[in-house]
Amino acid sequence: MHSYRTHNCADLRKSDEGQTVRLSGWISRKRDHGGVLFIDLRDTFGITQCVVDEGSPLLAEIEKWRVESVITVEGTVLARTAETVNPNMETGEIEVKIESVTLQSGADVLPFQVAEDDGAGEDIRLKYRYLDLRREKMQKNIRLRNGVIASIRKRMWDGGFQEFNTPILTASSPEGARDYLVPSRLHPGKFYALPQAPQQFKQLLMVSGFDKYFQIAPCFRDEDGRADRLAEFYQLDLEMSFVEQADVFNAVQPVIEGVFEEFNNFTGAEHKIEWLPHLRFEDAMLKYGSDKPDLRNPLEIVDVTSVFARDDVEFKAFKGTIEKGGVVRAIRAPKVGDQPRSFFDKLNSWAQSEGAPGLGYILIKDGAGAGPIAKFVPDTAQEELKAIAGLEEGDAVFFICNKESAAAKFAGLARDAICDALPEGHEAAREQGVFKFCWVIDFPMYERDEHTGDIDFSHNPFSMPQGGLTDLEDKNPEDVYAWQYDCVCNGFELASGAIRNHKPEIMEKAFAIAGYDKSVLEAKFGGMLNAFKFGAPPHGGCAFGIDRIVMLLADEPNLREVYAFVMNGQYEDQMMSAPSDITPEQLKDLHIKLSLPKKVEAA
Repeated sequence: MHSYRTHNCADLRKSDEGQTVRLSGWISRKRDHGGVLFIDLRDTFGITQCVVDEGSPLLAEIEKWRVESVITVEGTVLARTAETVNPNMETGEIEVKIESVTLQSGADVLPFQVAEDDGAGEDIRLKYRYLDLRREKMQKNIRLRNGVIASIRKRMWDGGFQEFNTPILTASSPEGARDYLVPSRLHPGKFYALPQAPQQFKQLLMVSGFDKYFQIAPCFRDEDGRADRLAEFYQLDLEMSFVEQADVFNAVQPVIEGVFEEFNNFTGAEHKIEWLPHLRFEDAMLKYGSDKPDLRNPLEIVDVTSVFARDDVEFKAFKGTIEKGGVVRAIRAPKVGDQPRSFFDKLNSWAQSEGAPGLGYILIKDGAGAGPIAKFVPDTAQEELKAIAGLEEGDAVFFICNKESAAAKFAGLARDAICDALPEGHEAAREQGVFKFCWVIDFPMYERDEHTGDIDFSHNPFSMPQGGLTDLEDKNPEDVYAWQYDCVCNGFELASGAIRNHKPEIMEKAFAIAGYDKSVLEAKFGGMLNAFKFGAPPHGGCAFGIDRIVMLLADEPNLREVYAFVMNGQYEDQMMSAPSDITPEQLKDLHIKLSLPKKVEAA
C-alpha cells in the first residue's frame, strides 16, 4: 500500500464499501458527537468524512490536533445510513472508519478560518496567502485560471500560431506607463527594464518571417494599484503578418468566444455571449462616456448643449460654462416617475461624493417638466429637449455640464450610477447573465495635454495612421486616426491592439509630431527601426488580459481573487516582505547610492 494514499479525498463511493484505504490531507473540520469524533479530511480534490468511534485508543490523541494539521489515515470504507447521507458531497454516501492515523505536520492556531469565510481582511489574507489558497473558492479560481490558459494555448496552436518566449530583461521605452528598472552590475550606471509588453520583440518576429506569434506573456507596469490592475500581469499576446484589422478580429475572436463558452457556467449560472457591432471611439465617448463601456447598461448619453445655449433658457450655472467652450450631456432614465424622492436625492448625493455640485434633472410629469431645473427651461426649449433625448411621460433626464472631456467622463460615471440605482426588474436595469463583447475602433492617433498643450500619442505609438504618411503631413494631429482597437466586455478593457506602423519614414514622422526627434527614436527603438529597413511585412495584433478574462468568468470584482500569489494595493508583498531593503554591499556592487525623500515630520 502506498505510504500516503490509495485514493484522493474525492474518490470513494458506495461501491468501495468494505475496502481498506489510506487517505492524506488537511483536517478541515472536527465534530464531537457524544464521544464519536468526525473529521472532514480535505485535499485539493475534495473531502471525505472520517470517523473515530467512542472508546478508540486513537481518540484522545486526535482530539489534541488542530484543524489544518496534515494527517494520514488508514481505515475501512463504510456506507452511511440513509438518514446521514450528504447529497451535497461527492463522497457523501460513505465514511472511513479510522483504524490508524499519523500526524504528518501539526498546525498552530490559525490567523483566520480556512473552512469558512470569517471576514478576514485582504491584508491578512495576503500575508498568509498559502492558507487563503486552501479555501475552496480560491482553489476553484486558480484551477479556472489554469484551465483558461490551457484552453487558450490549444486554440492558438490549432489556429496555426507558434508560441515564443521573449526576453524579460530588456530596454526601457516610452510606452505609456512607468517601467520597472533593474540595475546592471556589469554595466555601471545602466539599467534594464522589465517589459510593459513584448511589443518590439513580437514585431521583430514578424520581420523575421514567422507570420503568426503568440505568448502567454508576463508584463510589468509601475502604475498605481487598482482592483482591475496589477503591477505584474499576464496577457495573451499575439501578432500576425499580412493582415488588416478585420483579419486580427477574425483570428482571435473565436479563441476568446470559445474560452468563454467552455467555462461559461463556472459560477453555476449560464451566460449568453454576444458580440455587438464595432463602436467608434468618438461614439463610445459620446454615448457611454467611456472607451470601455458596460453595454449591459442600456442607458445612453446625448448632447443637449444646444438646448441650454438658447436665448430663452436662463440657467446661469450651465450658461457660463457653455460660453467658455463647455458642453451639456444628458442621460434619459425611462419610467422613473413612480420612484420616491429618495431615488433622486441619493443620485444627487452620489454626484456630490464624486466632487460635483450635484446631479440636476427634469422629470416629465403630466406632459410638462418638473424638478429643480425645469423652471429655467421654458416649454419651447423643453420640447427640443424631449426630441433630442427621446423623453416620454414618466421619464427623467439628468444633466452634466463641463468641458467636453470632463463632461464625458463624469457622464459615463453617472450613467452607471443611475442604472445601478434602478430597482431590480426595471426596464433599464443592467442586464444580467450575459457577456457583451464589442470592438472599439478608430482611436485618435494623438491627443493634446490639457495642461501643457503638448501633442502626444493617445494609445500605442507603434500604430499605423489610417491615412499613412499623407495624413501625418496634411492633417491637424488631433484629426489623425490610427488603426487601433480595444476589445471590451461588461465594462472591462479585455484587449488592446493595432495594425502596426512598419515603414521607417512613417514612424519617424509619427514620433516627430509627438516631440521625439530622430535621435530619440534611434536610441529607444533603434533595433526595430533598423529591422524595418530590411523588409518588414504589414502586420498587426493585440493582447488580451488573462487575469481579466478569469475575473469575468469567476464573477470576481478583484484581480487578486484569481491569482495565486499577489501584492496588495500598495504593491507590497506582505508574505515575502517585498519590496525590501538591500545591504550597503549590494548597493556598492551595483554602483548605486540612495537619495531617499525626507520623512514628513509629525505635526
